[in-house]
Amino acid sequence: MITSSPIEQLNLPNSPLFGTDGIRGRVGDVLTANLALEVGYWAGIVLRQAAEDVGPIVIGQDSRNSSDMLASALSAGLTSAGIEVWNLGLCPTPGVAHLTATSDAIGGVMISASHNPPEDNGIKFFGSDGTKLAKNLQAAIEAGIRGQSGAHVEPERWGHLYFTPELITQYVEAMKDSLLPGTSLAGMKIVLDLASGASVDVAPKVFTQLGAELICLHDEADGDRINVNCGSTHLGSLQAAVALHQADLGFAFDGDADRVLAVDNLGRKVDGDYILYFWGQHLSQLGLLPNEAIVTTVMANLGFERAWQASGGTVVRTAVGDQYVQAEMASCGAMLGGEQSGHILSPQHSVSGDGILTALHVAAIVQQSDKSLAELVDSSFQTYPQILHNVRVDDREARLNWAKCQPLQDAIAEAEAEMGDTGRVLVRASGTEPLIRVMVEAESMQKTEYWTKYLVAIVEQHF
Repeated sequence: MITSSPIEQLNLPNSPLFGTDGIRGRVGDVLTANLALEVGYWAGIVLRQAAEDVGPIVIGQDSRNSSDMLASALSAGLTSAGIEVWNLGLCPTPGVAHLTATSDAIGGVMISASHNPPEDNGIKFFGSDGTKLAKNLQAAIEAGIRGQSGAHVEPERWGHLYFTPELITQYVEAMKDSLLPGTSLAGMKIVLDLASGASVDVAPKVFTQLGAELICLHDEADGDRINVNCGSTHLGSLQAAVALHQADLGFAFDGDADRVLAVDNLGRKVDGDYILYFWGQHLSQLGLLPNEAIVTTVMANLGFERAWQASGGTVVRTAVGDQYVQAEMASCGAMLGGEQSGHILSPQHSVSGDGILTALHVAAIVQQSDKSLAELVDSSFQTYPQILHNVRVDDREARLNWAKCQPLQDAIAEAEAEMGDTGRVLVRASGTEPLIRVMVEAESMQKTEYWTKYLVAIVEQHF
């Protein structure tokens, strides 16, 4: 057994290591090689004890400069626990989930901080079924890291590390197989913004194989540029490219390609609410949408909700986070769900949110409709004015306990009372970034702007 690093050397926070999307933060602070080694070792111990048969663990990573270091340290921890490691190299997060679920792997790990800036990174775990690792197993891993676990298994042998990028071909083929037989994107001109991240190889390959004419932006893996003024959080360059090349539409992925936003042929943003609406209509026509239900979060626009209800459908809302959407979908048997941010879940096609797969289906829907994406948008619904303002709060404890701030609670209550059922307020701490998010939605932009400024001022004053 490899001797664990002293706990005091890990600089662990008092709050839980595992957040809404694994362990994430600034590399060099909490997230270090020492921590990754410990995480790997204890994940190996916990997952092998939970498995009936001990298989490999699949690892993928995005393009961040720190991803090689973290993947190497994590692999060292896993192999020291007697686990075989399959390292895919640069790979979208949903690729790791798919290959974990379709092999005899006992788990999967993605090294990525998704849409966060280059200096951040993260460690995200999947269970053997390709879904996010169960909370009790995350807690057991963290207990081991903190020296609070009596679990110990002396490995019968050291594990081995194998570099297996060829497995990604299986993921590419699965995405194509998820489309209706005979689907072709021939004749479509599509712009892809690959965010200098995990999708730079896979996305162009699968779109090209389906016949699309491509213009690719930020299409080289670059740890210094991942998500910087590009990708799904910065649509400006994609909108400009769609206009310049007179493309049919464009797609922007985030750093690990588990989410996507679109731009129509007029250069307008097409977010996850619209994607859910179009895909929901398509699945409904095929008889593949049980109870006409779509699961989304509290961030979804009221315009989308009321339009879907008017068409005879049902909208179920959850807290923000794809794990909550996925849990509710499993509970009610829904076959489509997701977030306004572009994280879309379609369990009949994929075990996790998949930006590339979602983009393929949206492109196919547009191709088969004989309409432009702009025409589909114009005939769907009108959004309510909505503003989301992020306030940076570096104090983690204060940020996570924002709800205890009485002046802020009073301000929220005042806004909600004034707007009644014509608007909504949502204040929450981000689970992945040092931010308190303030969202206001109302029938008029004037009200939306007024209450956003008012609430942001309160947050800034007290945090």
